[in-house]
Amino acid sequence: MTAKRLLLVFALSAALAGAAYVAREAAPPGTRMAGDAVKLVDSMTPEQKKKAVHDFDSKERTNWHFVPLQTPDKKPLRKGLPLEEMTAEQKQLAKELVGAGTSDSGYNKALTIMSLESILHDLEKRGTMVRNPEWYFFTIFGTPSRTGKWGWRVEGHHLSLNFVIDRGQVTAATPAFFGANPANPSRVKGRTGKPVLPEAEDLALQLFRSLDAGQRQVALQPQQFEEIKARNARPEVGEPVGLVAGKMNEEQRGLLGKLIEGYARRMPPEIAGHELGRVKQAGLDKVHFAFAGGDEASKPHTYRVQGPTFVIEFLNVQKDSAGNPANHIHSVWRNRDGDFGLTSR
Repeated sequence: MTAKRLLLVFALSAALAGAAYVAREAAPPGTRMAGDAVKLVDSMTPEQKKKAVHDFDSKERTNWHFVPLQTPDKKPLRKGLPLEEMTAEQKQLAKELVGAGTSDSGYNKALTIMSLESILHDLEKRGTMVRNPEWYFFTIFGTPSRTGKWGWRVEGHHLSLNFVIDRGQVTAATPAFFGANPANPSRVKGRTGKPVLPEAEDLALQLFRSLDAGQRQVALQPQQFEEIKARNARPEVGEPVGLVAGKMNEEQRGLLGKLIEGYARRMPPEIAGHELGRVKQAGLDKVHFAFAGGDEASKPHTYRVQGPTFVIEFLNVQKDSAGNPANHIHSVWRNRDGDFGLTSR
């Protein structure tokens, strides 16, 4: 895909989806989220609501994370109502809410990530960490409605999706974290399955391999990027590093654009179109790509894609729970101006 064609895709996405994002066409994401959240909250007992519902201005709203959070005696530290404490009907309502906050592919990825906890439980057996596919916690901030301002989160090991809705419009959909261990289940002896997040890894490796010697010298970083920092309202990544898209050829810019799209397309089409429209408006040529580590999937590597409006962080440096190298992914899309609808510039 050439850069011109990519920009056309961004433009069409923004034109077709932006109207739904702003003007609220029939059953847009904010409306669906409100309806699904109301159903879920209304189904809860008073005890469940105490766990699940917090004030919109609660500090908990920005207290996001993607690692297991538990006490030494294996009790959860996360706020919210976990799937394991829901009825079958409530679990279905909770999954419908996840579906309102993701695209079809994003929804499948989210459920797959949850299911990987069963694999980790089998591999680690009597490990110290709780590996439970129902340890995913739902939290509502404020009162869900189509007219007011409220938010919600679903979070657990390797998943943290955060939203703010104001008068029916989704005004924030970040941080949006997806991780996977094992990233490719088929690399684990006795297991089958496709890579969970191929859009995050394959295109980045392909882009890095396509760079010539001079470009690679600029893009390649001397050390792996640090772990993604959570529990903050704005990504702490500093100024952009690496190779700017304006110094790439048409094919390379096309790969970079497809990589960015891969992350955006985890979101509902209307939200993805809005985010891609912001990328286009700010200038694709201003986006930086920086890479560290080996250029094969089985070798530890990290990268960062940073533009004026967003930052993508990716790490695949850890072994999976079976000991296979570089089979444990962390990836996130964040808003550089501030997540959770909070503007910090």
